[in-house]
Amino acid sequence: MNKKFIALGCFGAIVLFIIIVAMWVVGVYNGMVKKQEIATTEWANVESAYQRRSDLIGNTIDELVLAVKYNKQTLENVINARARASQVTIDPTHATPEQMEAFAKAQGELNSALGRFMVIKEEYPELDANPRFQNLEVQLEGSNNRCNEARLRYNTAVQEYNTKIRSFPATLFASMFGFDKMVKFEAEEGAMKNPDTGILRDVIQ
Repeated sequence: MNKKFIALGCFGAIVLFIIIVAMWVVGVYNGMVKKQEIATTEWANVESAYQRRSDLIGNTIDELVLAVKYNKQTLENVINARARASQVTIDPTHATPEQMEAFAKAQGELNSALGRFMVIKEEYPELDANPRFQNLEVQLEGSNNRCNEARLRYNTAVQEYNTKIRSFPATLFASMFGFDKMVKFEAEEGAMKNPDTGILRDVIQ
């Protein structure tokens, strides 16, 4: 009889141990999922911020076409750069440094084209007085700030996620469950800044 109780006790202890380990693994897994979801959400916010800027440009540019008809090439550069920037999409959970660099480069090219576009107001006084153009300047500044804030939040979330999957005990299961290191977004130098009219003024003269 005692042997039966001992056997049952051992079996119960083993089952309890397995349950505890299973709950611990589930907790670790859920923790990695949570960090990854936060990071991917922040990347979605990055894309949303850039999309907002793209939409702003698209909604405003048509109304300014006639005012800048003599600077057609400058306008086309903005339109083409906007199109290229919109085409670059990334899955942040499987992104490579090269993909992030391509995304940053596309956004940087758009920012550069916008810089050239914004300084034409010096050649077109009627454009400078256009409320839509003035609003575009203000909105672009706000959009660029949103892009920068979204990028910073994304990088913070990625740092926390990468730290999580590389720390014990999560590191024991990260590869097993497919949790790979995520890549931070590093913008090209100057890509997040507002158009610098002082530097770009000579470009169109």
